[in-house]
Amino acid sequence: MALLPRNKPDILSTAVWTGSLIMIVAFAVALVSCGGSGSLMSNGGTGTVHVSITDPPSCKVPNGGFQHVFVTIRSVQAHTSATADDNSPGWQELAPQLNSEPMQIDLLSTGQTACLLVTLGSNTALPAGTYQQIRLLLVPNDGGGGPVPSTNACGNQGFNCLVLQDGSSHELQLSSQANTGLKIPPGQVEGGPITVKPGQDVDLNIDFNACASIIQQGNGEFRLKPVLKAEQVSTNSTGISGQVVDSVTMQPIAGGTVLVALEQQDASQSDVIFEESAADPSGNFNFCPLPTGATFDVVVVGVNAAGVAYNATVAVGVPGGTNLGVIPLVAEAGGPVTFQGFVTASAGSAAAAIDTSVSALQTFTLPGGAMLTATIPAEGNSTSDISLESISDCPVMAPPNSNCSQYTLIEPASNPSVGIFSAGKITYSTPVPGDVLYSIGASAFLPLSGGATDCVPPAKTTSMDTNGNALKALSDTTVTPKEIAFAGCS
Repeated sequence: MALLPRNKPDILSTAVWTGSLIMIVAFAVALVSCGGSGSLMSNGGTGTVHVSITDPPSCKVPNGGFQHVFVTIRSVQAHTSATADDNSPGWQELAPQLNSEPMQIDLLSTGQTACLLVTLGSNTALPAGTYQQIRLLLVPNDGGGGPVPSTNACGNQGFNCLVLQDGSSHELQLSSQANTGLKIPPGQVEGGPITVKPGQDVDLNIDFNACASIIQQGNGEFRLKPVLKAEQVSTNSTGISGQVVDSVTMQPIAGGTVLVALEQQDASQSDVIFEESAADPSGNFNFCPLPTGATFDVVVVGVNAAGVAYNATVAVGVPGGTNLGVIPLVAEAGGPVTFQGFVTASAGSAAAAIDTSVSALQTFTLPGGAMLTATIPAEGNSTSDISLESISDCPVMAPPNSNCSQYTLIEPASNPSVGIFSAGKITYSTPVPGDVLYSIGASAFLPLSGGATDCVPPAKTTSMDTNGNALKALSDTTVTPKEIAFAGCS
């Protein structure tokens, strides 16, 4: 808006100036009242929120290397502003009981088909509003001077720890987030912000993916890199379940490992894992609760007790509340392929320290001709979450001034069997013969940041091996993908 010249202070100009000033002040007041930074404030009144936590235990012995993962939670908080920082006023307690009685929980304590791991608490007087951020605060390993649980399964390993397959206990090191909170930003609140209306009861579930949240550092110690999601749920009608069997015997795959992943498309139009679990000894799985109204692709892989791999089987477009029934997996002629490669990271002329998550992807044709790229869960002794902190771990051909680390992904050596869920039914295709092609994707994160991305770009993919050929899977073979080199890192 152009202001009237100051050298003509007549009555009209004064009136216009005064009116403009009133409009500007009114607009500023409106911005403040709205939070000014993506905040959706309460309209008055209070509601009730019930907070639960889940963690499908896909890396629990015998499917992985952990017996227990203990964390001690002292607070769960939410904020109406998408940009509120650690010290912003307005964080609301969702389970105030934890403030005086912190809860130590074993993230791997439930069976594969249980819905809720534990109920954390509730707030019956939560101000009505739209909550866009959530954070969990943990008891520091030194106790932090505040309340601590009456019993501590970690002994002298602090209040957050893990127990390996051999029974040894190790401290789970925390970042500063023990004090500022493990963040669940707006992009990780599934289905959009959590809306609490006056007089309304809301069920809020937090999915704490322990198996993707643990980084083993080069010194052998373990560090928490939290991977969390939150969603408003209905515990009765949103689950996805089924039973995985051998396609020939129609019996569960005895003595082996069967992994099941729920996936949704990301910004690159590739399916990424939303939740992952292991089927129980009878082949059953059950993901619950899930976000209301959500649809997922279900990806299943398996290896039997003899080391024979099964092709990946994909059910596309499965809505919440669905029991998929029997899912037959086709056995391959031999064992799985092992992809073993390096990730490197540099910051200009210096090496960079990053955390990275690595995954294997397959692209295939759906019935009807559309293409889909899906993440194929890694099996067995795979190492997909790694820390890059040493230049001494680099291969000969690594870029100069880089930190490096090696990953291992054990995957089916066949093309997937695919079906589209329609009208309550699904029919799976026969795996397509011919070359079995993969790509390897990696995402870079700032260490101790709780999932803040790093490097430019923060995600990279390769579909070639070290010889420049297509990345082809061969049964019972170790294949070396081309290095994934991150640059422009912090």
